[in-house]
Amino acid sequence: MASVHESLYFNPMMTNGVVHANVFGIKDWVTPYKIAVLVLLNEMGRTGEGAVSLMERRRLNQLLLPLLQGPDITLSKLYKLIEESCPQLANSVQIRIKLMAEGELKDMEQFFDDLSDSFSGTEPEVHKTSVVGLFLRHMILAYSKLSFSQVFKLYTALQQYFQNGEKKTVEDADMELASREEGERKMEKEELDVSIREEEVSCSGPLSQKQAEFFLSQQASLLKNDETKALTPASLQKELNNLLKFNPDFAEAHYLSYLNNLRVQDVFSSTHSLLHYFDRLILTGAESKSNGEEGYGRSLRYAALNLAALHCRFGHYQQAELALQEAIRIAQESNDHVCLQHCLSWLYVLGQKRSDSYVLLEHSVKKAVHFGLPYLASLGIQSLVQQRAFAGKTANKLMDALKDSDLLHWKHSLSELIDISIAQKTAIWRLYGRSTMALQQAQMLLSMNSLESVNAGVQQNNTESFAVALCHLAELHAEQGCFAAASEVLKHLKERFPPNSQHAQLWMLCDQKIQFDRAMNDGKYHLADSLVTGITALNSIEGVYRKAVVLQAQNQMSEAHKLLQKLLIHCQRTRHTEMVISVLLSVAELYWRSSSPTIALPVLLQALALSKEYRLQHLASETVLNLAFAQLILGIPEQALSLLHMAIEPILADGAVLDKGRAMFLVAKCQVASAASCEPLKKAEALEAAIENLNEAKNYFAKVDCKEQIRDVVYFQARLYHTLGKTQERNRCAMLFRQLHQDLPFHGVPLINLL
Repeated sequence: MASVHESLYFNPMMTNGVVHANVFGIKDWVTPYKIAVLVLLNEMGRTGEGAVSLMERRRLNQLLLPLLQGPDITLSKLYKLIEESCPQLANSVQIRIKLMAEGELKDMEQFFDDLSDSFSGTEPEVHKTSVVGLFLRHMILAYSKLSFSQVFKLYTALQQYFQNGEKKTVEDADMELASREEGERKMEKEELDVSIREEEVSCSGPLSQKQAEFFLSQQASLLKNDETKALTPASLQKELNNLLKFNPDFAEAHYLSYLNNLRVQDVFSSTHSLLHYFDRLILTGAESKSNGEEGYGRSLRYAALNLAALHCRFGHYQQAELALQEAIRIAQESNDHVCLQHCLSWLYVLGQKRSDSYVLLEHSVKKAVHFGLPYLASLGIQSLVQQRAFAGKTANKLMDALKDSDLLHWKHSLSELIDISIAQKTAIWRLYGRSTMALQQAQMLLSMNSLESVNAGVQQNNTESFAVALCHLAELHAEQGCFAAASEVLKHLKERFPPNSQHAQLWMLCDQKIQFDRAMNDGKYHLADSLVTGITALNSIEGVYRKAVVLQAQNQMSEAHKLLQKLLIHCQRTRHTEMVISVLLSVAELYWRSSSPTIALPVLLQALALSKEYRLQHLASETVLNLAFAQLILGIPEQALSLLHMAIEPILADGAVLDKGRAMFLVAKCQVASAASCEPLKKAEALEAAIENLNEAKNYFAKVDCKEQIRDVVYFQARLYHTLGKTQERNRCAMLFRQLHQDLPFHGVPLINLL
């Protein structure tokens, strides 16, 4: 974060037991907590090399930086942290603070007088320019600036700090003793500890400049890399309000407030905080001091640019376009090519539905490379790849483009964009129907994120790319009938991305879709219908399509047809090709369910042409299955069988388990229909082969608990066994059919006419 701007609103007198030194000249002040830290440093210097082991000294050194940079904590908490690192030193620190607090004011005076001895001698204990040395010098200088009344108030605060710490230590000891006697109270103790920690943060008073900078940078890093380890939105906003109460012109606190409000999708508060950030940035003169008059204009144009990005995020495209035009105007007046490049990227985002948007994107990538902006250039390349994927370009060209983008990432160490690139590859392979390749890319991303952590032990695994990869992983497992594994992935997603986090909508939609598919497979249409509302709230187009699927399954053909026609018109207008093909397939199914297979053929041919043009293998295979079924209904099973042989390989290689079962079921039907005019011996062989295919189809349907399809398969098997004269097998299949038929609802749809 940028430097903290001093403000006239700071109160140089005592606030909440904290004595401020001259805030305007010195950016730090003395508090009882910092006196305790000074005692720790002094004891570390006085302790000989042999008294403390090497491991204990190493743990103490690792503890020092958070103590120096972090906010004030209670004395009992400080004792506990020191005791975990070095129990012997914790006892010495406790005795030293007790003697000072229970003694006289002159003891504290003598302590600060002795601190300067740390820098004396040919080999001083502390170097003046080290982190500890700078802290000691700041504290000595701040203490020397205090008046006598302020010194007295500081000593009174130290006594109160010590008494509160002793009281808390006694309470903790009592609680620990009670927990040993009664194990059930362990959870209560943990809850009490959490509440006390929150109270410590809220009652810590105003932070110094370094503490504020450390707090803001730490929380901003956590929000970016691991949101679950950051403070909750309410707690963080409370801390920021407390910080702004003592310094309303603290620009960086306003910006963190803006990021925090984005987490909870609060458009009003986030806009308010963003505008305040740039207002304070201009008012404090931080930009103007370094850049002259140019700094003022720079803040204005980047304020307009950030406002455009904010409106775009919330879907306010008209307001975003107006703000972007303002940013472009100011940037052109100032000849700021970097800002103009960012504006060009956002122009593409706002106009990406237009047919000529790729021209803007290509121009943006060229300009970003020219001005040495690798981050923007890489994002442009990935957006271009995404657009070309939706336009149906071949996978090898897209992967070559992403390879060039990856070279930029590794060259400039853009780790975040490496994750985005791998997540993009996962999505592209799934779009093209290559589930094995998608699975490989998703697992690669998860392995990469688990290799190393960013600062403060934070795993960079709560980014959007990680959430996208895990959602793909859950859906891929669900498609293969591995619902337990999919549930484990979703459980991990819920832990990693709580409902109030910004990427939680991704797993919410994924979870709802998996539940919907399971309910439809199980014939529980009422349950599937109840899930449509949740899907619609997260994705309106997907929700309308699922509603039409439920109506179709419930045999409400006219309502389903009206809904599908409206959705088809909307998706054709917005160029949502994948959904257009899915809707066309549903419309074709409506036609043959209504005994009009000839009307369904042109619709299926249109869907096949689109899926071939855009190289959507999964949808193309599904369309071929529907075409083969239409040919079977029209009485040409031989052509249907030859068509199936063309589509069966990609389905068995990369298709979902349900599609594999449908394909094998349809192959069996075509084999039986083709053998109707054959000789008895060849007919018997064909029926035996059909029974084998039906067994395979039944196994596939069993993996996804698709009871309706299993019912149709065993009915068909019973008929075939009857034709072959196998009474025992026929009776077994007939009994199984009867059990399933009694358990499942019947909507008046012919059993054998279903795929």
